[in-house]
Amino acid sequence: MDVAEIPGIPDWLPAHLQDAGIAELYPPQAEAVEAGVTTGENLVASVPTASGKTLVAELAMLSRVAEDGKALYIVPLRALASEKSEEFEQFEQYGVDVGVSTGNYQSDGEWLADSDVIVATSEKVDSLVRNDAPWLDDLSCVVTDEVHLVDDGQRGPTLEVTMAKLRQLNPDLQTVALSATIGNADELADWLDAELVDSNWRPIELQKGVHFGQALHLEDGSQQRLEVRNSEDETAAIVRDTLADDGSTLVFVNSRRNAEAAARRLTQTTSEFLDSEERQRLQDVADEIREVSDTETSDDLADAVEQGAAFHHAGCASQHRALVEEAFRDRLLKVVSATPTLAAGVNTPSRRVVVRDWRRYDGTVGGMQPLSVLEVHQMMGRAGRPGLDPYGEAVLIANSHDELDELFERYVWADPEPVRSKLAAEPALRTHLLATVASGFASSREGLLEFLERTLHASQNADRSELERVTDRMLDYLEVNDFLQRDGDQLQATGLGHTVSRLYLDPMSAAEIIDGLRDWERGGTTTRSSRQEDDAVGFTTASELAANEESDADRGPPGALGLYHLVARTPDMYELYLRSGDEEEYTQLAYEREDELLGRTPHEREERFDDWLSALKTARLLEDWASEVDESEITDRYGVGPGDIRGKVDTAQWLLGAAESLASELGLDCVPAIREARTRVEHGVSAELVDLAGVRNVGRKRARRLYDAGIRTRADLREADKSVVLGALRGREKTAETVLENAGRQDPSMDGVEPAEIDGVDAGTEQSETEADDQSPDDQSSLGDF
Repeated sequence: MDVAEIPGIPDWLPAHLQDAGIAELYPPQAEAVEAGVTTGENLVASVPTASGKTLVAELAMLSRVAEDGKALYIVPLRALASEKSEEFEQFEQYGVDVGVSTGNYQSDGEWLADSDVIVATSEKVDSLVRNDAPWLDDLSCVVTDEVHLVDDGQRGPTLEVTMAKLRQLNPDLQTVALSATIGNADELADWLDAELVDSNWRPIELQKGVHFGQALHLEDGSQQRLEVRNSEDETAAIVRDTLADDGSTLVFVNSRRNAEAAARRLTQTTSEFLDSEERQRLQDVADEIREVSDTETSDDLADAVEQGAAFHHAGCASQHRALVEEAFRDRLLKVVSATPTLAAGVNTPSRRVVVRDWRRYDGTVGGMQPLSVLEVHQMMGRAGRPGLDPYGEAVLIANSHDELDELFERYVWADPEPVRSKLAAEPALRTHLLATVASGFASSREGLLEFLERTLHASQNADRSELERVTDRMLDYLEVNDFLQRDGDQLQATGLGHTVSRLYLDPMSAAEIIDGLRDWERGGTTTRSSRQEDDAVGFTTASELAANEESDADRGPPGALGLYHLVARTPDMYELYLRSGDEEEYTQLAYEREDELLGRTPHEREERFDDWLSALKTARLLEDWASEVDESEITDRYGVGPGDIRGKVDTAQWLLGAAESLASELGLDCVPAIREARTRVEHGVSAELVDLAGVRNVGRKRARRLYDAGIRTRADLREADKSVVLGALRGREKTAETVLENAGRQDPSMDGVEPAEIDGVDAGTEQSETEADDQSPDDQSSLGDF
């Protein structure tokens, strides 16, 4: 179909597409137009990666915007939201306003009201519904990218419930769902009352196969010689063979450690294929990577990048991942070894994809388990770059003839599994039942069950009994914890329940926080007497009781470690694992600092004791960060990457903000202590630096240098001798001017100012810092973000 023949789109769009080199639609795109995607019809498009799904979404959204409508594009990841919003900004020259929102779960996104196209994560859209964003009523089109993730146990229920609510809010809403090929696209189409485009067409051929011995065995029965030299493993041989044909390679492995090790080994292969210009450009990228954070992860990544290889996983800082993705797209990096998270939608195609590890550790079964067909096919779909590669190849690696046959049967020739709703799980239901009542979508048990009829779960399960049983259990839980009130069949969220829903908290997280704060305000005698209660004696002596009462009377507000531990043990925080030797260390720490913890410390024999220690380890990391321990020391001490630190800090900041709101609503006295702990972890500073670190572009290291130079507060910055400020900031004039301007200084100019000599401050080049306060107000980590 010629783009000039597409009905319903803006007059300017055909010429825009032609200028971009798109004269005709791909077959799946033409099918979508014929199915009515530009005339308001619902559509499910299940087509391979790189087959033009994004253009289908653009056609739908722009056709609605042309009729004065508003479109919403839902993505699973913050990185993908940024990528898509930048892509859609090409339409701003035609008057289409594009907005993006991925965090700040307590906001109604008022600033998005004037946007024509809005890009947001599913969690953000769910929070907008809970906060009653008025512009949601104006939506005329919603696009859900990567809709197969409705099958994900963590994020799937949020996407599923959000889609159901948006469709209830707007009965005439056009729904467009996009996915790679899945096993039951027809069921998703039935759920969404949508037309179905189910296609295997790709713009360039994708050849799947398995490497074994000295050959690549392809699905069409052919073989290619691909020898493994004595100094190589199979992956290196495939990368070398690809580079010899001027191609790039993505290698998927099953752990962060394996990703880093693979990148390190593959530098021996890639370095031979770099010319002098590429080496210089890679050196520049490596320098940028080193500036992101002063950690071993940063240094290791930079070392690999200099030689043309890189790794990519969630332990890397977001800036690390962005730099790697850009350099790979620019064909500077020749190979990237990654965990499967890279297959989740970010645009990083390559000539070849190697799925080196097709098993990974599954803690629920205590061993290695095969990856799903859908997940492996998602990885394979990254092979082949339209316009750059004549074809794409996706390769698994076998270690025996039997495994060769198994991999063909299990993955190469297999169809992806059907996606199934995960809504009936208790954690998902307790969260979404409360939100559904609090936001007015249901006001009775019957109304709740009617709402649930709109979900994928209902369309896939004729038997509603299990869902009803779980619903009733969760309603009981919400009522016991004072989040819901029941009057017969009628349901009403309490004031506390409304707050919990608005804060985007799991109700169990809210209950844990409230119980801990109330226990502290009561005096917390259960904390210190817990072990006696478990002992055979069974009672506390009068002298012990008196000692407890005396210590409780002087205990004051809760400290930072106790508050970090409180939020770390909620379901909304991903705790650090206990490594070998950790149990003894943190058991001792738990007893040494037991008086600082909120709530009863469980006995070592209790099942939840290990979780308590894991939360304590997480809290200790946060305490180190808020005590200005170097990032490199934290990554070494806890075996994490800079991305992990940032993720824990973002989540703790959000949960402490929620704890502050809950404490305020309940009239508790600990609000100032919570606020200080939140601010400290936000900026990574000790208590005395809180005011300084709150100045934009200051951050933890600069705040410490300013403080040590005698500048203690924001007010001091406004009045301080400029030469002292410049000296404390290591002679960086532009930085000093920006800091003074942000502090409210009338004349921030550093013209003619010489930096004062400050004891202990090196006047050399300043190490770039990752400053939390450089983020936009809307930039908050999504729950469970990769």
